[in-house]
Amino acid sequence: MTRGRFVTLEGGEGVGKSTQIRALAAAIEVRGIEVVATREPGGSTGAEAIRTLLMEGSDDRWDARSEALLFAAARADHVARTIRPALARGAWVLCDRFVDSSRAYQGGGGGLTDADILTLHGVGSEGLLPNRTFLLTVSPAEAARRLAARGGSDRMGSKPADYQARLAARFIEMARAEPDRWQIVDADAPAEQVTAAILEGLAEWL
Repeated sequence: MTRGRFVTLEGGEGVGKSTQIRALAAAIEVRGIEVVATREPGGSTGAEAIRTLLMEGSDDRWDARSEALLFAAARADHVARTIRPALARGAWVLCDRFVDSSRAYQGGGGGLTDADILTLHGVGSEGLLPNRTFLLTVSPAEAARRLAARGGSDRMGSKPADYQARLAARFIEMARAEPDRWQIVDADAPAEQVTAAILEGLAEWL
């Protein structure tokens, strides 16, 4: 029986996570594997309702603690209703962001401790972590170009430059601290090359 795998894509705004999720889903499905492509915040009815609260409005609508609680609540519903059932039946789950985004955004960007965020994750989602996480990185200029092409940022992407710098540094720090789970991918490259690099990182399971 096929064993389910949980794969996440992380990174700042404009790195191409959504594009890569679609390409990866297609490449894995042709191998006869069921794929569930999902996102955070979102991915279940309850989580999508919370997404509206999180992604709309002004930059200062919520402080970091409120954001962390809302993200943890959305993630708990997502894990219980979408991710764990898919993994249990042997599907691969490809997720655009997961708890590591909270560790970066509300942690590195917002100043909460990693321990606090992981405690919330332990309660809400029973500590579930991906089998593999890919950090997509792009230059600031390329990220700005992509964001402009898609019509700008949402509330999280509109946070100030110093916040974005802390965010990027935190992502790199996490990836380097857990090399068995994380792989860093240069997403300035053409999309097809990025997809190939990610598939190479999954080759042991394919």
